[in-house]
Amino acid sequence: MNRRQAMKFGAATLAASVIGGSAFAETKPLRVLILGGTGFIGPHFVSSLREAGHKLTLFNRGKRNPGLFPDVETLHGDRHGQLDALKNRDWDVVIDNSGFLPKDVKLSADLLKGHTQYYLFISSISAYANLTPPGIDEDYKLASLSAPDSEDINKDYGALKALCEQAVEATYGSACSIVRPSYIVGPGDTSDRFTYWPVRTARGGEMLVPGTARDPVQFIDVRDLADFVRVCVEQRIPGRYNACNPPGCVTMGDVVETAKRLTRADTRFTWVDPAFVEKQKLVDSNELPIWAPPTGEYAGTALVSSARAVARGMRFREVSTTIADTLAWHSQRPAEQQKKLRAGLTPEREAELLKLWHASHGAT
Repeated sequence: MNRRQAMKFGAATLAASVIGGSAFAETKPLRVLILGGTGFIGPHFVSSLREAGHKLTLFNRGKRNPGLFPDVETLHGDRHGQLDALKNRDWDVVIDNSGFLPKDVKLSADLLKGHTQYYLFISSISAYANLTPPGIDEDYKLASLSAPDSEDINKDYGALKALCEQAVEATYGSACSIVRPSYIVGPGDTSDRFTYWPVRTARGGEMLVPGTARDPVQFIDVRDLADFVRVCVEQRIPGRYNACNPPGCVTMGDVVETAKRLTRADTRFTWVDPAFVEKQKLVDSNELPIWAPPTGEYAGTALVSSARAVARGMRFREVSTTIADTLAWHSQRPAEQQKKLRAGLTPEREAELLKLWHASHGAT
């Protein structure tokens, strides 16, 4: 599958996701254990599942956002072997969204075997060996560790996630599912990788944007991810699923133009070509997050296939909703976090780059 075919297939996939309507099933209340639950994605899982009347239990260290859900049972422990609070308890479903090391995931998977009917593991598209070709699906080859015993999450994040998946599948077989999200975005995302673009657009003035307005970008609104997890849980759907909007259905132009319209900013977009981006090393530095160059090692990053998940009930809200809700959430963050984002260009760096761009293209 080439780049154009991947984007055309993505458009058809998006149409299917819209036509299909809600995928939620009528089901009796389930007992659901969430390993985590109080970080970024966990609270959205809690919200979607509680809305359906399911009975939840959270298991975490009690250090991040303690007391966030005072009406939800919370058990304290640690993934690194302190699992006593889980012993001799039964749940219909386990959702593991806090597993990063295979040995930790194996501990919880083995302990809960026989005490749950279904185990869902949140992995990542980083689990793939590379993201070079367009149209990567769930059967694509997985990443390998840089060294046999590596537990370096920064260096081997994807390979470790792949091994975590294998630990779950070895224990649960067809009674599990693996969900591999792309960039998870929306309210609560403190990585700022998506947030940077609407926030920067809202500031107005001349804005540096990579590539062209037609370049695809791929992500998943955290609430759409939560709803798909609910679908999997309620229907006990087995298998592996990429969780991202269909390839080509959202472009870089869609993101910044929608943000400009919603904020009524006076932003002027200056699109810089991939050669300039590469020369300034802007991708690896996380200064132009979520965008990927159309050629080279990361050419398939925004063209991953989500057709399998859509066929099972994944649905997508409008990008305008994601942007508006992200901006509303961002406006309520502490002042320091609003001022200094964790990703994207600083005003000073952007001004420097724009000056370089115009100088090299004969503009002032």
